[in-house]
Amino acid sequence: MARFQQMAVLGLDRLPASVELDGAVVLGSGPVAVGCALGLYRRGARKVRVRTARRGAAIGRLPATHIESGGGAAHLVIDAVGAPERAASTLAAGGVLGLLGTPGEASTIAAAQAHRQGWTLVGMHELAGHHPGRYGEAYTRAVGWLATELEPEFVTSLCRTVPGDRAPEEFASLTKPERRQPEPVILFDWSSDG
Repeated sequence: MARFQQMAVLGLDRLPASVELDGAVVLGSGPVAVGCALGLYRRGARKVRVRTARRGAAIGRLPATHIESGGGAAHLVIDAVGAPERAASTLAAGGVLGLLGTPGEASTIAAAQAHRQGWTLVGMHELAGHHPGRYGEAYTRAVGWLATELEPEFVTSLCRTVPGDRAPEEFASLTKPERRQPEPVILFDWSSDG
């Protein structure tokens, strides 16, 4: 969990200081979205709106998160799935769009629309020009916060352990939403002699 929290720490550090975190919309319910929602909560957000099609998603059990299937525009939208076009459709005029998920090469956001709406677009990729020492610092900060603020049993409930020899079928299921499990983090156990 700390690894995905580290990604969020580095990405959220890029947001403008004046942006209001409360009421932010996070698109997705996978591990990157979980890290982002926890990161927003850690920074003081008391309401994080999560938009996902996944029923029973574990992200809904996080502090301050509320799953919604639709809803109005938001002043802060963070795309954690790599669908910036969908995220932009949720963004209010003058809002901030954080791109934390990795979009495909063909993905686009119309520059004219961003210009007319007064949007701020923030690339949040974890490798985007941070000083090398920041990675370790962000990870240490994430681990410390997780260890002191969340119960270990709760963190464990967000993970599912799968025998390592089932890795290919688990990866294949990630592209089929109807086959995905509710836990956002998969841990592969390679310790069996199988």
